[in-house]
Amino acid sequence: MLAIEADALRRTYTSRTGWPKSRRTESEAVRGVTFDVAPGELFGLLGPNGAGKTTTIKMLNTLLLPTSGTARVFGHDVARDPVAVRRRIGYVFGGDRGLYDRLSALDNLRYFAELYGVPARAQKRRITELLDLVGLLGREKEKVEGYSRGMRQRLHIARGLLHRPDVLFLDEPSIGVDPVAARDLRRTVADLAATGTTVLLTTHYMAEADELCDRIAVIAGGRIRALGTPDSLKSLVRERDVLEIEAYGVDEERLDRLRRVPGVRGVAAEDRGALQTVTVQTGRGAAELHGPVLAALQGVRLGRVTSREPSLEDAYIAIVEGADAATVTGTATSAGTHTGTSAGTVGGGAGAVEGTASQGAAV
Repeated sequence: MLAIEADALRRTYTSRTGWPKSRRTESEAVRGVTFDVAPGELFGLLGPNGAGKTTTIKMLNTLLLPTSGTARVFGHDVARDPVAVRRRIGYVFGGDRGLYDRLSALDNLRYFAELYGVPARAQKRRITELLDLVGLLGREKEKVEGYSRGMRQRLHIARGLLHRPDVLFLDEPSIGVDPVAARDLRRTVADLAATGTTVLLTTHYMAEADELCDRIAVIAGGRIRALGTPDSLKSLVRERDVLEIEAYGVDEERLDRLRRVPGVRGVAAEDRGALQTVTVQTGRGAAELHGPVLAALQGVRLGRVTSREPSLEDAYIAIVEGADAATVTGTATSAGTHTGTSAGTVGGGAGAVEGTASQGAAV
């Protein structure tokens, strides 16, 4: 039996705008998402902000009803049998919500153990096990208001595991956490998967996903755009080179200029304080493009320029940018015409994208 099954999941939000005559508008956050997760698998769900990650998770853990489609957790339908689903899942989200600051970590866990229905005789032993698992044993009597963000996130994980769930949903657990705390969190998550807990993880940190996940689905625009192992996703950009450029003051106009350079297949920029890192993807061995690329940044102060092999982050950028391009193409077509290109499962070695119809844009 599969741990998680999502079949053509959709979620549409309806709102009303305008006065005095209101107008009903609909926005489709999730548009036919299909995937499954095996028991004990650590499955990653990646995508940009607004892609539909959190909405998908909330449908799977019964916090939102699907507009259409079905989802099951160990055979229990999330819409028809939500109580049975809730008994088998835990949910951990990023941020500071969900804990009582004026209580100690121990009192927090005692309180949530009661809510989860953990038998009184088993609570002390279970709480001690979890405090040891997340590295908080010895500090459990301190008030949570004095905890660092990383300690809070580890306590969130302990809270989500109190009732021994078969499936744990981790929604960006390392957001805002310093590198040392993030490393500790990754170790904790890896230990969970090693003990047989099924984990569905969303994250914006590609290195984290690459290190932890058995398989990854990339979602953009409410659709699954690619699905496979980290290595199979990276194979999509195997025939590319990546140029990393340190720059100061790159604006959107210059990034668009870079995208228009013949032979450039992808451009992304990341702000790191005053410094920006511009990542340019080109065809393999296209050293002759370095000159035109740097010329497109004329007038910008540049730092180090390096060339490297593609990473999972580069594959992710290529997939998401391909999805954006497909969306623009679809918008430009005549009314009533759908331009869904093939997408779905990434073949392991060939780097091809094997299609399931209307699931998104192939890279």
